[in-house]
Amino acid sequence: ISGSTPDKCHSFNFDHSYWSYCRDDAHFASQTQVYQDLGVEMLEHAFEGYNVCIFAYGQTGGGKSYTMMGKPGDENEMGIIPRLCNDLFARVAENNDENVHYSVEVSYMEIYCERVKDLLNPNSGGNLRVREHPLLGPYVDDLTKMAVCSYQDICNLMDEGNKARTVAATNMNSTSSRSHAVFTIVLTQKRHCPDANLDTEKVSKISLVDLAGSERATSTGAEGQRLKEGANINKSLTTLGLVISKLAEEANKKGKRGKGVIPYRDSVLTWLLRENLGGNSKTAMIAALSPADINFDETLSTLRYADRAKQIVCQAVVNEDPNAKLIRELKEEVNKLRGILEEKGIDITADALKTSQSGRPRQLYSARDHDTIEQLKASEKLIAELHETWEEKLRKTEEIRRQREEELREMGLATAEDGSTLGVFSPKKLPHLVNLNEDPLMSECLLYYLKEGITR
Repeated sequence: ISGSTPDKCHSFNFDHSYWSYCRDDAHFASQTQVYQDLGVEMLEHAFEGYNVCIFAYGQTGGGKSYTMMGKPGDENEMGIIPRLCNDLFARVAENNDENVHYSVEVSYMEIYCERVKDLLNPNSGGNLRVREHPLLGPYVDDLTKMAVCSYQDICNLMDEGNKARTVAATNMNSTSSRSHAVFTIVLTQKRHCPDANLDTEKVSKISLVDLAGSERATSTGAEGQRLKEGANINKSLTTLGLVISKLAEEANKKGKRGKGVIPYRDSVLTWLLRENLGGNSKTAMIAALSPADINFDETLSTLRYADRAKQIVCQAVVNEDPNAKLIRELKEEVNKLRGILEEKGIDITADALKTSQSGRPRQLYSARDHDTIEQLKASEKLIAELHETWEEKLRKTEEIRRQREEELREMGLATAEDGSTLGVFSPKKLPHLVNLNEDPLMSECLLYYLKEGITR
């Protein structure tokens, strides 16, 4: 590409290059072609037992959300995420081996202004805590994992999650994503060996990431809350760029002494994607560009991002039977933490570790003891999650679905069995205004919710 000075050109080499601006163009690339080149290979790696990740980066309005999610209601315009989910269950349905069983769980979270929100559970609150475990690495505490049995289940959950995402209009994009969204699929393959009477597992984590758009405030016309959002978006994307640059530098050292510090923890996004960026994962990056010449600077920046990312080498391994080892190591850690607390004479029974209604511990602990107790609780919670049966996970999923429907009913939204919205009616517990019309069929068709505080 060349900028304002024609004599200065920039050259980049990538695995694939697509033109999707004009359908009439001879080189037009459809959503199907993009998925065939990227999604099919990644799904194959997932069934082999690897962790995989696909993330889209680029300026706002460049087509990231379109590439990842597609256009709702149009099968030909489906993005990578719904196509991959559809193919995943198609492959599971083709399984004829009675000794192999598959289970699929999904989670959907939003990172908005450096805060993590669970998009699938309405009762989770607006800011979930990010923790780091020495065995599991970074994870989101209390993030809902929903057990799914079909592609339609995933579609319903994605639809609910997308409705909860933070979207707003800017000068460059009328439906600009103001947050990063991470849709995670955990594929578990259980294989029984009749001869040895042994069960083995492969657990693959598929992370599909739709990043918020990089932007300049002067271009987007952002002000007030939009400007604050843009600052947080650019902060996390700048950190992502630094992490990619550092990882590329480390990859180019080729065994030279000295290992630099990678600033994963400088943003929530890079902290949670640590394994995908430079660890145990097979990762693909999609760079979304604008063909407009006024966006030359943003386009060049995106291409440089992608060029550096291409130099990173991840060490992916097959996740064969991790649960037995993980549970054993977690139990060893729990016993060690219990031993530390018992030596100090601290009561570690379940009742003693519970907090009072005021939120303070029943016993007085030092800051270090309190951290040890928190670590003990977190490890015991992880063990309980790993021991959950598939039936228990399905029951939990059904309970969360029921809670979501109750909340929608309280807001005056009627839903069908498949989760789609049927219509509206006057909510019971929320203050609101409804329209009245001389035509009875037109009355109470509009609802205006009254928020707390002064309404202007």
